[in-house]
Amino acid sequence: MANLKSLAKDTAIYGLSSIVGRFLNYLLVPLYTARLAASSGGYGVITEVYSYTALLLVLLTFGMETTFFRFVNKEGGRDPMRVYSTTLIAVGGVGVAFVALVLGFLPQIAAALDYAGHPEYVGTMAVCVAIDAFQCIPFAYLRYRRRPIKFAALKLLFIGLNIGLNLVYFLLLPALYARPAWHDVVACVYDPSVGVGYAFFINLACTALVTFFFRRELTGFRYVFDRRLMARMWHYAWPILILGIAGILNQTADKMIFPRIVDGPEGKVQLGIYGACVKIAMIMAMITQAFRYAYEPFVFGKDREGDNRDTYARAMKYFVIFTLLAFLIVVGYLDVIKHIIAPGYWDGLRVVPIVMAAEILMGIYFNLSFWYKLIDRTIWGAWFSGAGCVVLVAVNVAFIPTYGYMACAWAGVAGYATAMLLSYFVGRRYYPIRYPLRSIGVYVLLAAAFFAVMQWLPAAWPLWARLGVNTVLIGLFAAHAVHYDFPLRAWPVVGRYFRKRS
Repeated sequence: MANLKSLAKDTAIYGLSSIVGRFLNYLLVPLYTARLAASSGGYGVITEVYSYTALLLVLLTFGMETTFFRFVNKEGGRDPMRVYSTTLIAVGGVGVAFVALVLGFLPQIAAALDYAGHPEYVGTMAVCVAIDAFQCIPFAYLRYRRRPIKFAALKLLFIGLNIGLNLVYFLLLPALYARPAWHDVVACVYDPSVGVGYAFFINLACTALVTFFFRRELTGFRYVFDRRLMARMWHYAWPILILGIAGILNQTADKMIFPRIVDGPEGKVQLGIYGACVKIAMIMAMITQAFRYAYEPFVFGKDREGDNRDTYARAMKYFVIFTLLAFLIVVGYLDVIKHIIAPGYWDGLRVVPIVMAAEILMGIYFNLSFWYKLIDRTIWGAWFSGAGCVVLVAVNVAFIPTYGYMACAWAGVAGYATAMLLSYFVGRRYYPIRYPLRSIGVYVLLAAAFFAVMQWLPAAWPLWARLGVNTVLIGLFAAHAVHYDFPLRAWPVVGRYFRKRS
């Protein structure tokens, strides 16, 4: 239990940067959807470009983030900085080569992506993603050294700067530019024709600035590139790279495929609506990310102490409980939450529960994935994620022409479910863990029943009545969890009162 309390503490701190940070980042969603009308397709451009950068981030880190944890815990006791510096040089070198390649063939690449008129979008985000990939390693080092406070602070610094500059360039400066008294002054730093391009330029500026705060993590030691060590790390990492590519395609392939199938301006319009509504569902991705930041070093660290399969099983159960609770909260209050995006995008709200369900499946798959990482059989992850990716792409290609972006949402469910089931059944043979399936199943059925009731509530009811019923259902789910898995007497502060009474 002490192990799980430590995991919960680190998850809470990492969650500050992930959940709170993403919540603050939501300020950009109403900002972009308000300033970029749905019919303009501007938000569709942002959605598409960022889907490519997400894939590139996986390619440029090429599995070295997870590999760093494995090797620094497995054999880094003698010289952890050798593992760290080798990883830094490898990722940094690949990033520099990538930027040189993109800038050297920028017109051709921009034309292939249908951005021949704005090659600066492609060039800016290429530099940005290369810096992001490099920063992943010092961020991983902070996690290895159990320094979640600095980790969270730097993540929040980036988000704060990003939001502030976006507010300046999408609200303040346009307002001042429209005033004759300020026009000439503001014109020195603002050009309305740049439009959506400011979102990419601001991202690059903020990403570059954060790098300077890694001075302690990037200096004070001798840089060494150990070729033999790198060869062994690459042998471990390349299946993770394949896994990562397949995994990120499960998240972004729909946004890449959609504008290729629904061509022209209408494709960007529909993609923008879908992308804006998916942002609402991303609370599940926040929870999964926060859990991952703490769970990865936790698992590899505990592996040195012996068999901890019971701990992994309980962690899975708690993860499912909290994600299902988050699912019910978002769905239950969707009539309120939807106001973070402009009304012109509300037609896509139907995808929110579906995308959240897909994210839960992805989180479960992530939890299941550690068996092959712990036995150094990462090739299994490549097969599982690859199979899920094939299913996702096939569903998208087959059904987007008929069902539009609803096919994108259901494709995610199909892809993640495939990977999750494959990992579970194969894992039972190679690294069996006795997950509390009966208890987890009760929570799933309870959440499904409450969700069905929420969906069946008459639309004619007043908003306060629907929210009231939904609140009761959420409370019942939470009460069930407290009664069976989180008794009040075990809580840090409240538990004292109940222990005294007993």
